[in-house]
Amino acid sequence: MSASPALLVEPAALAAEIAAADPPTLLDVRWRLAGPPGREDYDDGHLPGAVFVDLDADLCGPPGAGGRHPLPDPAALQQVLRAAGVRAGHPVVVYDGGDSMAAARAWWTLRWAGHQQVRVLHGGYPAWVAQHLPVVTGTPCPVPGDITVAPGGLPVLDAAAAAELVAAGGTLLDVRAAARYRGETEPVDPVAGHIPGARNVPAARYAGPDGRVAAPPALRQIFDEAPTGTPVGAYCGSGVTAAQAVLALHLAGRADAALYVGSWSDWITDPARPVATGEETSTG
Repeated sequence: MSASPALLVEPAALAAEIAAADPPTLLDVRWRLAGPPGREDYDDGHLPGAVFVDLDADLCGPPGAGGRHPLPDPAALQQVLRAAGVRAGHPVVVYDGGDSMAAARAWWTLRWAGHQQVRVLHGGYPAWVAQHLPVVTGTPCPVPGDITVAPGGLPVLDAAAAAELVAAGGTLLDVRAAARYRGETEPVDPVAGHIPGARNVPAARYAGPDGRVAAPPALRQIFDEAPTGTPVGAYCGSGVTAAQAVLALHLAGRADAALYVGSWSDWITDPARPVATGEETSTG
């Protein structure tokens, strides 16, 4: 496994960067699956210079046959990112409300769009506030950016590719809670169970509730069932939590990790696709 680039930034280090002459572009992507909108949190207080970007409306396409959080239209994404001040070749830092899931999906989306210099604020907004770093309420007016969205910067799985990955002996990680994987409960989607052949590695194994991801040596042990040299991909309910898994896999040295963007919410849109229940190969 190769060494990963800097993917996370700690609050104190980011504060120093913000105070420099050419600070990184900051994107506030606070979001909750069941609401209320993250914009309300942003208006109550955010990092100096941060621009709010809505995960549902701005970083994903409309829900439908591709799942609840499908890929965005590249042209629409480019417009959003330029309006937020994202510049070609200029660093971006994304943060959320602390669980790192929305931030990881934003990180993944920018990397997929071809922007390499993206980091996640480790621990998100709560970690920033806990260190008594400055918070503002005003809405900035960033200079428009010039990013050109070029899809393909990170590998993507669709339903067929996910099935092929399993059939070819690769590792497909289901990072939902074990009870959802086994099909015992399904609080969001209309069908319970998992993709046949997927291995269950619940997100709680590699990231805490505060969004802080385990150190690379621990991550390599957690993901040791995805051997180097074989393909690896991740899915969850709709491609948000799984983006955090891809971030963790990058930290573990697996920069080839693919995201099944539509995830379970896409898989079950075709009743001909098989559904497995119970224990199969679980590390939960």
